[in-house]
Amino acid sequence: MPQHIGIVACSAEGAALCYRTICLEGTELLGRHNHPEVSLHTHPLAQYMEFIYKNDWAGVAELMMSSAQKLASAGADFLICPDNTIHQAFELVAHRSPRPWLHIAEEAAKEAKRCHFKRIGVLGTRYLMEGPVYPEKLKAAGLEHRMPGQNERIRINQIIFDELVNAQFLPRSLAYFSEVIRSLKDEGCDAVALGCTEIPLLVTPDSSPLPTLDSTRLLARAALRKAVGT
Repeated sequence: MPQHIGIVACSAEGAALCYRTICLEGTELLGRHNHPEVSLHTHPLAQYMEFIYKNDWAGVAELMMSSAQKLASAGADFLICPDNTIHQAFELVAHRSPRPWLHIAEEAAKEAKRCHFKRIGVLGTRYLMEGPVYPEKLKAAGLEHRMPGQNERIRINQIIFDELVNAQFLPRSLAYFSEVIRSLKDEGCDAVALGCTEIPLLVTPDSSPLPTLDSTRLLARAALRKAVGT
């Protein structure tokens, strides 16, 4: 039997995309209408943001641990978190978690290596773009990275929290993301990590000036492989 996947969710749209990907692409591995067992738990995004605004990653970790414990009690064999930003608290959680985790940025870095990319542009919330999550994992994989400038980081963060997490995907915002990605391409990036799990709902491979590393679907696919043992 496939392993039971536990989803520690934070923002709804990214978590929903991850869940849908597991269910839809599970059929490719397990047959029609079939996929591994999945459980999902989320505290309200507002509770996470209360800690994030204060730079209190220990508080974020406690919310993640609460979800992890509930999912372990529900029978999950391992855990994933389809939210890049709160991975900044990952090291405060993983060592004491009741179940093992996959790491979203590690999966993005693995895919970048598999595709022979060298320099990765990183997009996400301001906290993600100014934090250690992707720099550490990309460096460990032998990859360079670039971040947008400060003004771009502010605008991207506004789009994420004002629009994307509320399921608003506007043409003007896609145009802005495309402009930023084009600037990263001019800096020598050969791929862009969509390091917010909602961004793939706005920026698609066809609309991006660079190849995309879709963190949401990459994490879901890694979970599928682990669940079925491939």
